[in-house]
Amino acid sequence: MKPGLIAILAFFIVMNAVVAQHSLQPLWKTDSVLAIPESVLYDAQHNLLYVSLIDGQGNTKDGKGGVAKLSPEGKIIDTLWITGLNAPKGLGKHGNTLYAADLDEVVEIDIAKSKVIRKIPVPHAIFLNDITVDDKGIVYVSDTRTNKVFCIKNGVPEIYIDNITSPNGLLALNNKLYVLSAGSLVEFDADKKPTVLFTGMEKSTDGLVATTPGNFIASAWIGVIYSLQAGQQPQVLIDTRSIKKNTADIEYNAASRVLYVPTFNGKSVDGYRVN
Repeated sequence: MKPGLIAILAFFIVMNAVVAQHSLQPLWKTDSVLAIPESVLYDAQHNLLYVSLIDGQGNTKDGKGGVAKLSPEGKIIDTLWITGLNAPKGLGKHGNTLYAADLDEVVEIDIAKSKVIRKIPVPHAIFLNDITVDDKGIVYVSDTRTNKVFCIKNGVPEIYIDNITSPNGLLALNNKLYVLSAGSLVEFDADKKPTVLFTGMEKSTDGLVATTPGNFIASAWIGVIYSLQAGQQPQVLIDTRSIKKNTADIEYNAASRVLYVPTFNGKSVDGYRVN
């Protein structure tokens, strides 16, 4: 092959890699009136955002927590939609049921009735954190303090993964479970065989979303958001550590390419276009 043609091909390969990288464009920011927002979940069926509000200490059963409703454009609809929870964090949805991780139990919320319909205690749980629900309605919830991931089938919890360091962000996708574990992203297949996909992120990894097959965006609570592109090292998209702005459990609307970022102590949710 001629040297000139080699150079041209190399140029396009490099340019393609550059184009494939994520970037975030700020769109909007809610008023700073949300009581410690930890997690955001987009409900395509009702075109709404649900936001878990800790409203107190993150490890205290004080009944001050709840779930707020926002529009996909960041308009605050109801900050008191669901109340009486205990430091709720991760959210998941299946059918007409919203699930919230609430310290040592998973709360089931009937969306149509706007009320809690059941609380499922998780034995030996201490700090339930994130939730994901697979296509079959199986609920997965991480316990960051006990180094476990539980699954709940037909209302019955059991240990699904044991001895994984500080698990937080979860994503059930295509018969696999993806787990953020203290700065790493680990993939578990249907047989629970682990494969480490990415390492080197901040230890406080929190939220995880998929953008395209094999590619993800992850957040670290301390204030960093990463692009995780297959075959590459994590790329920093946002770093707000210097201004002490948190980036907690993120959500992604694939149709509009909007990333929703709860800022925890910043008391807002920020919207970004994913390019």
